[in-house]
Amino acid sequence: MVKLNLPDCELKFREDHGKTYVLDILRKKYVLLTPEEWVRQHFLHFMINHLGYSKGLFRVEKGLRYNRKLKRADILFCDNNGNPLVLVECKAPNQPINQEVFNQASVYNKELKAKISIITNGLKHFCYETDFSTHQINFLDKIPSYQMLTP
Repeated sequence: MVKLNLPDCELKFREDHGKTYVLDILRKKYVLLTPEEWVRQHFLHFMINHLGYSKGLFRVEKGLRYNRKLKRADILFCDNNGNPLVLVECKAPNQPINQEVFNQASVYNKELKAKISIITNGLKHFCYETDFSTHQINFLDKIPSYQMLTP
C-alpha cells in the first residue's frame, strides 16, 4: 500500500485464502484490506492517537437513508450525547477528491448534521465546518483536535 500523508501507525494484519485483512480497532474485527480501508484505518489512528478523539464515540460505516437508498458514512464521530460531530469520508489514495466526492459528503451530512466534515484520500485532506442555519461552509486550515471542538 502507498505511504499516506498521515502519521505512521501500527496496524495488525492477517492473511486468509490469499487475501489480506486489517484489524479495525473500533469494530474489533479483521476487515478486507482495500485502498479505502487503508486510508480509513490510518485516519482513525490519527484522530485517536494524535487529535485526542475517544474510541467510544466513533461509528464506522454508519448506515443512513437518503432518498430511500441506504448509504454508509465511512467514519462518524459523535459528541457525549450521541449527536454527530465529525463526518469523515475516505477515498482510496488514487481517487482524486473532486466535486462528486464533496457532493457525496454533503448528501450524507444533510441527514447526519455533523458540525465538521472531512474528506480524505490519505494524501490530501479537506476539512470544513457547516452552519446549518445559513447553509454556509467554512474551510478550516487544519483538522481540529477533539479538545478544540468541546467547550
